[in-house]
Amino acid sequence: MKRRLFKYITILLFASLTLPTAVIAQDSLATSTDSLQVAATTIVEKVTEEAPATLDSGNTAWMIVATVLVLMMTVPGLALFYGGLVRQKNVLSVIMQCLFITGVISILWIAFGYSWVFGTSFMESDNALGAIIGGWDKVFLCSLTLDTLTAGNIPEILFALFQCMFAVITPALIIGAFAERIKFSGYVVFIILWSIIVYNPMAHWVWGGGWLQEMGAIDFAGGTVVHINAGISALVMAVMLGRRKGYRTIGHPFTPHNIPFVFIGTALLWLGWFGFNAGSGLAADGLAANAFLVTHLATCVAAVVWMSLEWFLYKKPTIVGFCTGAVAGLVAITPAAGTVDVLGAFAIGGISALVCFFMVAYMKPKLKYDDSLDAFGVHGVGGIVGSILTGVFATQAITGAEGVQGALYGDWNQLWIQVVATGASVVYSAVLTFILFFIVNKTIGLRVSKEEEAVGLDISQHGEFAYSEDE
Repeated sequence: MKRRLFKYITILLFASLTLPTAVIAQDSLATSTDSLQVAATTIVEKVTEEAPATLDSGNTAWMIVATVLVLMMTVPGLALFYGGLVRQKNVLSVIMQCLFITGVISILWIAFGYSWVFGTSFMESDNALGAIIGGWDKVFLCSLTLDTLTAGNIPEILFALFQCMFAVITPALIIGAFAERIKFSGYVVFIILWSIIVYNPMAHWVWGGGWLQEMGAIDFAGGTVVHINAGISALVMAVMLGRRKGYRTIGHPFTPHNIPFVFIGTALLWLGWFGFNAGSGLAADGLAANAFLVTHLATCVAAVVWMSLEWFLYKKPTIVGFCTGAVAGLVAITPAAGTVDVLGAFAIGGISALVCFFMVAYMKPKLKYDDSLDAFGVHGVGGIVGSILTGVFATQAITGAEGVQGALYGDWNQLWIQVVATGASVVYSAVLTFILFFIVNKTIGLRVSKEEEAVGLDISQHGEFAYSEDE
């Protein structure tokens, strides 16, 4: 009995001496482990912060495709769309104007246009010119390498090329206002000056860190920079250049010479616009998918509404009408594609078709200006409608919990910002285009002679016929 009691006492004494030591050792081990984990986490975070961004191959592949799609919008898309709408004797002049813009504006963009829009040297040095242009730090893309990445972890040289296609198609849209009556030499000088003095500063204001972007204006893919800019300039050019010989203010003044061309051009524009809008997010993600969706939906709604209006008012739906409505929808959804949902797409598509149809079918004949292919009526008016309605239908369901939203969801300030940005774009484009027209017209001349207009610009300006006659 004594031995057994002694054994238990010995065990209790041993436990009382060793257990605290074991607990202390365990606590020390746990503390050491926690310290190692914290240190390891800190090291990983530091390495992550210091590690350079790596190229995203998925985003890069998508942006290469998007860039090709946007180029396709000008040649051959717009060339065929506009070319089919003019008379047979002027189709080559339209194609040549689109080709010229593609070539020369691409050169000017890489030379200094990209630097003027997306450069940062003037802003970083607090130079007053930074309010108008970015700087000279990216002239000829001199500061960019294969490893220089931008948003979406895509090569910046690819972003520069993507933006080049926007710089190309914007002045090309103006062609529709002065088609069939402009002298090619005057056109060349005017379009070069317009791209440098009108397009580049506007693009910097909206996309390059300029005052409109700082104000919070929404222009996802070019409502102000592309469509309002080109559309307002188109109106100024149409009014100042004067009407075509034989132009009638009631009904269709001249019959399109090749409606299948109009259809093909519209199809190419429709397809290319997915690169235009869905590519503007610079990533292959949900935002791109939504931009794709709302672009297609708004286009379908606008086309069907336009066709229905023609059918109801004129008793016959036309292919030209359906195509024109589709383009109006594409234009109007452009600034909103990154911020609106399906509801916004339905509304913007329908409203843009109604307003643009009214402008083309009623206001243009009433005001008696000759906007040959409705560049203002579709692009200018559609851009204005889309830009303002962006401030109505923008929703945090697309932009995120901290993103912008429009008046429909309680933020009336965003609508006001959109109105200011739209108004600024209209005024700047109108004033600068007026000045450029006056200078070029007085020095080189912009309108062809009556004889040249009568024979057609294909032969008088380029010495070619679009279609050979049977012998």
